[in-house]
Amino acid sequence: MKITSKRAVITGGSSGIGYEIAAQMAAKGARLVLTGRRTEPLAAAVERLKATGAEVYGVCGDITDGSARAALLAQSVALIGGVDILVNNAGGVRAGRLEDTSEDELRAMIDVDLLSPILLTRLFLPALRQSGDGLIVNIASGIAQMGVPFYTGYAAAKGGLARFGEALRRELKGEGVHVITVFPGATDTPMMATNKADAGMGFALQPVADVVGSIIEGIEADAFEVVRGGDARKAMLDLNRTDPAAIDQRFLDMKPALEAAVSGHSAL
Repeated sequence: MKITSKRAVITGGSSGIGYEIAAQMAAKGARLVLTGRRTEPLAAAVERLKATGAEVYGVCGDITDGSARAALLAQSVALIGGVDILVNNAGGVRAGRLEDTSEDELRAMIDVDLLSPILLTRLFLPALRQSGDGLIVNIASGIAQMGVPFYTGYAAAKGGLARFGEALRRELKGEGVHVITVFPGATDTPMMATNKADAGMGFALQPVADVVGSIIEGIEADAFEVVRGGDARKAMLDLNRTDPAAIDQRFLDMKPALEAAVSGHSAL
C-alpha cells in the first residue's frame, strides 16, 4: 500500500502509538481523522500535526459507545471523503492478580481492547470496501503472543483481537481489504507510565518512533503481522512453543519482583 493521499482513521490518536502513527502517516501525505475520549488532548494532538502541514481532523468520542462509533464514521466520511485505512489502536490495561481485578475492570478491558474494535471494524467495512484498497490495522500486544502473569485479562482481550484479525484477513482475502495485526512489545508511551518492570523482566521500553516505523513498513509491504522485540523476543516465543515449562519457570523465579513492579499498572 502507498500511504500518500490515503484517508486514515486512527482510534486513540491523542498520544502514544496512535499519535505517532498519525505523525508518520501525515509525513507520507495521508489525510487523517483522529479520535479519542478526552477533548483537550485530542485538540492538542490535532494542532501539533496541523502545524507540520498535515490535513488532520479530530472527532472526540468513546469507541465503546455505539452512537460515538456511528458519529465517527459519518464525520470521517464528511471530513475526508471516505476511509481507506482504519487503525484500531485505542486500548486500556489493568495489571494485577486476577482475584484482585474487579469485574468492572475486566469488562472495561474486554470492551475497549476487543469488542469495540470488532464492532467498529464491522461498521467501517462498507466504507473500506468502497475504497478498493482498504486496510485494517489492529494494534494487539506482545502479550497476545505469550501470556505474562498478572496480565490475564489484558492477555485475553489482546489475544482475542489477534485471532479476530487473522480470521478477518482470511474472510476478506481477495475482496480489496487487507488486515494487519501488530504485536508491539513494551513501548515508551503514557500507557506504560505506571509499569515499573525492568528489562530483565522482559519490559525493556522501545522508542515509540521505532515501533511505529516498523508498523509503517509493514503497511507498505502488505505484511500480515508486525512483531517487535528482535531476536531476543523471537527466541522467547520459540521457547514458549517448544518448552513452555521453561518459560513458566522463568516467570516463577521472577514472580515476586514482577508482581511488585506491575502492581497498579493501569490505563483504563
